[in-house]
Formats: sequence, structure tokens, C-alpha cells
Amino acid sequence: MEQVRLQKFLAEAGVASRRKSEELISAGKIAVNGKVVTELGTKINPEVDKVTYNGQIVENREEKVYILLNKPIGYVTTANDQFSRDTVLDLVKVKERIVPCGRLDMYTSGALILTNDGDFIYKITHPKHEISKTYTVTLKGIITNEEVQNLREGVVIDDDGIPYKTKEAKVKILKTDSEKDISRLEIVIHEGKNRQVRKMCEAVGRKVLALHRTKIGDIGVKDLKIGTWRFLKSNEILHLIK
Repeated sequence: MEQVRLQKFLAEAGVASRRKSEELISAGKIAVNGKVVTELGTKINPEVDKVTYNGQIVENREEKVYILLNKPIGYVTTANDQFSRDTVLDLVKVKERIVPCGRLDMYTSGALILTNDGDFIYKITHPKHEISKTYTVTLKGIITNEEVQNLREGVVIDDDGIPYKTKEAKVKILKTDSEKDISRLEIVIHEGKNRQVRKMCEAVGRKVLALHRTKIGDIGVKDLKIGTWRFLKSNEILHLIK
């Protein structure tokens, strides 16, 4: 078998995404044949070399699985939570070691993909691939046409302490209710900044009351009850990575 980069092997084994695997290597948490490796360009032969993560042998013999979850509010999108909160992995019980593709914050519900295919995670989460994400967001107050246009054209949000102007988004008003003093929008973005939709709405002076991701690409959770999941179909997988 030909040699592969260590971070790619770790990602394909389901340890973490390729980017997170690079962080694990740099942090000295990965060893090859008993020796800690911190160089990102390191290549290994998976059939010969023994790779360990925190002392546990990493094997890449699992069948690739791709799962769509309709995430409920109250679950964190992580494999292990330091505060012992409920995680999305508590909802999806499979024998394979899977990780989430991207994330939804604890108070956001909706479409989330989990898999043990590191290359797949890279392809659908990297900004250059521009996979669309569709959200339904309920806001406090009656939104104005000017605010909607600002959201469409891009607004400045905080990205880990750095001002960032969001790219153009598709935004349409689904409903306004003067009696309840709320507005409901559909927002489609092609980026994945942390809490981006919430921050976009806050940038135009609107408080988010509820946020639900309805689709990743063209794959939606309309027919999935909150808290349930299903395996992705082969044509859905191909559509996401084409």
C-alpha cells in the first residue's frame, strides 16, 4: 500500500476531521511506531506502521458510513464534551466511530451530517467547496426591507476577534406577525463561520428567538423527526462531493 499523510490517515480512521487531526499531531498526541510525531508532512504506510492516539491504536478498517441527523436543541456537536453535556453522538448509535461534519451550536436544531470519512468531511466543510446551508430563523420584531437587503449583501460580524464581512446570502421573509412581534426568515449561506447566522441577525439589530437548519445542500430534514437519523443515500453523498 502506498504511503499517505498522517493527518489523512487519522481523518479516514474517524479520529477527527483532517484539520483537527493536524492540531492533534502538532499537540504531540499522535505516535507512529511508539514515537511521538509532530511534523504535519509525515507519511506512513497504514499496513506496516502502528499509529496511536493517546496510547490507543488507530485502525482504518471500518466501512464508511454517512448519517443525517435532525439535531434537537440542547445537544452539543462534539464527540466528547468537557462539561459532560449531552452530545449528538448520544443520539446516533452505530458501531463505527463517527464525528460530526461541521457543527451546530447547542441552541440550534436541524440538519447535521456525521461520518467516519475524513475526506468527505474536508470536502463538505472547506469554504472553497461552497456547500449551501439553509436556515429558518425566527427573530424578535418586524424586520425591515433594508435589514433584509443588508443581510443579502453581507454584514460585518466578529470572527474570533477579527471583523469579517459575510458573503452574499439568499434571504427571504417567510412570515411576519405583528401581534406576536416576530419575523421568520429563510437564510441560505455558503460559509461556515462560528454562529454565523446568529451573528448576521445581531449585526442588523435583531435578536434570534429560534434557529433551525433545514438543509445541507439539497438534503433536508423535513421528513425526519427531531432527534432521529437515517443513512445518506449514495446519490446524496455524490451530490455533496461532486
